[in-house]
Amino acid sequence: MPYFDTASAAPLHPVARQALQASLDEGWADPARLYREGRRARLLLDAAREAAAEAVGCRPDELVFTPSGTHAVHTGVAGALAGRRRVGGHLVVSEVEHSSVLHAADAHEAAGGTVTRVPVDRAGAVSPSGYAGALGPSTALACLQSANHEVGTVQPVAEVAEVCAAAGVPLLVDAAQSLGWGPVEGGWSVLTASAHKWGGPAGVGLLAVRKGVRFSPQFPADERESGRSPGFVNLPAVVAAAASLRAVRAEAEAEAARLRVLVDRIRRRVARLVPDVEVVGDPERRLPHLVTFSCLYVDGETLLHELDRAGYSVSSGSSCTSSTLTPSHVLRAMGVLSEGNVRVSLPRGTTTQEVNGFLEVLPGVVAGVRATLGVVEPAAGAPPVSDALEIDALGLRCPQPVIELARAIGTVPVGGTVTVLSDDEVARLDIPAWCAMRGHTYVGETPRAAGVAYTVRRRV
Repeated sequence: MPYFDTASAAPLHPVARQALQASLDEGWADPARLYREGRRARLLLDAAREAAAEAVGCRPDELVFTPSGTHAVHTGVAGALAGRRRVGGHLVVSEVEHSSVLHAADAHEAAGGTVTRVPVDRAGAVSPSGYAGALGPSTALACLQSANHEVGTVQPVAEVAEVCAAAGVPLLVDAAQSLGWGPVEGGWSVLTASAHKWGGPAGVGLLAVRKGVRFSPQFPADERESGRSPGFVNLPAVVAAAASLRAVRAEAEAEAARLRVLVDRIRRRVARLVPDVEVVGDPERRLPHLVTFSCLYVDGETLLHELDRAGYSVSSGSSCTSSTLTPSHVLRAMGVLSEGNVRVSLPRGTTTQEVNGFLEVLPGVVAGVRATLGVVEPAAGAPPVSDALEIDALGLRCPQPVIELARAIGTVPVGGTVTVLSDDEVARLDIPAWCAMRGHTYVGETPRAAGVAYTVRRRV
């Protein structure tokens, strides 16, 4: 069964498995102790730190291991903000950061700090000028991911780092998605990553803080990990994480070139095989193994379940499910379609046959889901029935309001309007995205006593 969700967690690399098994026998003792078992554990820890630091591009004494990537992010953000508290309490982040960064920003705001969220373009990329405009004399820290976890867009980290350096502001980079493919370029100040993203064991994060960066850990410190990540390190997992990082980086160039060809095939073929699909993210500046697309008139959760039944494990960049009923913050910031969202992230070793099999299955799965939702658009050439039509879609959830809009648009003349009354938050994102895909004009929204009225003008 092909597993296509490496962006969530990569399968354990064979080198990680070997290193984990070996270090369970050799690395169980306390590396802070001076007897032989402790010295042996210390040698393993030092070797792991040197290997990880080499991959990151920092000094070994600048890097510590944490219990997770999220822990590294929270520690890094809180420590950098506290270290520069005399400068001010202003934090700058992009609108498409991983939830761990956004949660840290929310906590900072709740504690009395201020946060500026830099917007992105339709491809999901920030602009250096956007960061330059957000920085100010009270800015203590800026955060930017190296590559987006939902759509794969690679961010201009080096350029943003130059902007931050000119303003005297440290830049924290969340490199979780990209570190396995190569080092992060540019003059970053703080870097975080997570081992399970590159094929290491879960429960190991990296936190690198450059010398000279003011940093104050925000919890009681002990003698371990430079006082930045207290507690007994999971040494076997750390050794496996460092060993697998070195291994995947040795394979990265060749594997990236191979997977990029497969992803390009998916990007081209999906748009041809499946009607009403939007492939999102930057087509050039992107991770080599990841592609995301959104299908009109499809319930995302149902689509993922049906693909799973067909033997393909994929995920969704959208949170539009029956449990949350809210669109992904990344897709919202990009202004693209959120319904029927599928993220395919290929693991190392994915074959052409597996990708071809997915492309053979996908059109039928999408058509089947659409059929269950009753997607039927008016026949071409049907006479219009009204110049202005209003549809009551209250109580209907994504993607049903858009389906009702598609059914109705052909019943008004060109220049006529259709207004959809909906209480689903997702409609605010998906109706304008539908207009962009289908060539109609989104007029705007008007609050009503119940829900919101979204008006569309027919153009074709």
